[in-house]
Amino acid sequence: MKSTPKLLLSFFMLLFIYGCHDDRDDVLVASDELEIKNFIWRAMNDMYLYKADVPNLADDRFANQEELNEFLRGYSSPEELFYEGLVADFDDFSFLVQDYRALEKLLDGINTSNGMQYGVVAYPPGSQNVVGYVRYVLPNTSAEEQGVKRGDLFNSIDGVELHRENYSRLLQQQSYTIGMAEFTEGEIIATGETINLQKEEYTTNPVYIATTFETTNGTVGYLMYNGFTGTFDDVLNNTFAYFKAEGVQDLIVDLRYNGGGSVETASDLASMITGQFTGEIFSKEQWNEEYQELLESTAPESLVNLFDDKIRTGAAINSLGLGKVYFITTLRTASASELVINGLKPYIDVIQVGENTTGKFQASTTLYDSPNFRRNGANTGHSYAVQPLIYKSLNVNNVTDYSEGLSPDVEIKEDFTDLGVLGDPNEPLLAAVLSLIEGRTSEMSVKNGIFEVLGESSNYDLLHQMMYTEDPDLPGT
Repeated sequence: MKSTPKLLLSFFMLLFIYGCHDDRDDVLVASDELEIKNFIWRAMNDMYLYKADVPNLADDRFANQEELNEFLRGYSSPEELFYEGLVADFDDFSFLVQDYRALEKLLDGINTSNGMQYGVVAYPPGSQNVVGYVRYVLPNTSAEEQGVKRGDLFNSIDGVELHRENYSRLLQQQSYTIGMAEFTEGEIIATGETINLQKEEYTTNPVYIATTFETTNGTVGYLMYNGFTGTFDDVLNNTFAYFKAEGVQDLIVDLRYNGGGSVETASDLASMITGQFTGEIFSKEQWNEEYQELLESTAPESLVNLFDDKIRTGAAINSLGLGKVYFITTLRTASASELVINGLKPYIDVIQVGENTTGKFQASTTLYDSPNFRRNGANTGHSYAVQPLIYKSLNVNNVTDYSEGLSPDVEIKEDFTDLGVLGDPNEPLLAAVLSLIEGRTSEMSVKNGIFEVLGESSNYDLLHQMMYTEDPDLPGT
C-alpha cells in the first residue's frame, strides 16, 4: 500500500476548494465514476514517467475495454485507484485533484494562508512533544497584523498541547489560536500569551527580500526567493534590473524555503544570473521510454531547455553576466531550485551554503480529461485532473538522479533557537556567505543542529516540492 500523505493532501485540498469557492453553480458532476477512472488510467498510461514500473499501466495489461473497466471498478474511488493502483511505490510527488481550478490558483500563487510560515520539530529530539517555530511572516496577513515574527515559538493550538499525533490536524484549521512559548535553559516553556490567526485567500509574491550590501569585495546583491511562480516573473526580472542598476558584483540567492515551481521560470532565473549563455542548453528532459523515442524522432528540440533572453511576457531579461553565484539551501530547497543549481554548475562557479537539498529532479504537468490532456476541450462533466511526474531533468553534462540532494560546499544548519533576522547581514546563513565573499572564512560560525524536523507549513500545499511545466510541447497537441 502507498503511504498516506498525498491521500491526506487530497482531503485538505477538498477543504481548500470549498473554502475558496463560494459560487458552485459552474461545478458539474455529471460524469460517472467509471468515466473519471478511465481518464485517470488513460492519462497515466500515456505520460507517466514511471509507467514501466507499474504493471497496471502496461499497454498489454488489458485485452479490451471491458477488462479495463472491471479493473477500475475494483477500486472504491478515483483516489484509491490513483494512489494504490497507478503510482509507483517510490513516487511521493504525483497527485490527483478533484477540482483543477483550485490547482490552477495554486499554480498562480493563490492559496489560503494566515501568513505564518513555520517549521515543526520534536523537542527534545525523539520525544512526543512538538514545538512550532516561525520562519517568516507574509506581508498583509493575519500573522503580520497580530505581530507574529520570525523566531517566535508556539507549543499549543486552541489550548491543546502539540504532539506528534495532533499537530498536523490542529494546524490545518481555518482559524486557530497559538499558545506562545520560549526556549529557556534547554526547555520549551509556555508563556501564557496567545495569538488568534485567521486564514484567507492570499496571493504570494515569491520575491520576499531584494537588497544589496556594500562589502570589502564590492556590492553584493541578496535575493530571498521563495517559489518559482510564473505570474511573478516580471517582478523577478525587475529585481534583477535593480541589481544591475546597483552595480552588483556578487549575488546571493537564498532558496532555503523554496520548494520549486515552474521550469520556465527556473531557466529564466539562471539566465538572469548569467546572460552570456543565451541559446545554450540549460537542462535536458528524459521522459518514459515511449515518449522519449517519439520526441527524439519528431521534436528533439523539445527535449532541451535553453538559456533565454526573454521572460514569458516577451520582456527582455535583465542579466548580470556573473561567473559565480552563491546559493543558500536547506532540506526544504527542492525541485526547480535544485534545477537552477544543477543547471548552472557546468557553466559558472556555484557556491552552496547551508544544508543538503531535498533531492527532487522530476517535473510534472497538469493533465485534463480531454483528447490531448490539455485544458481546452476538457470534459465538462467533472473537474478531476492528474498531476503526474512526466520527465526527469538533467543538466548539460547529464547529471541527474540526485535523490540524496545537492550537497553544500559549506554546511550550516538553521537553529530554531537562534534564527536571526532574514536579510540582516548578521543572520547566521547570510553572514556565512558574506564571510566567504570577503574571504573571512575563519570567522564563520558553523552550526550543526540536532533537532528532529517533523514538518512545515508548506507540507499541506499540493505543490510542495514540485517542479512543473505548464504546457509541454508534444507532437500532435
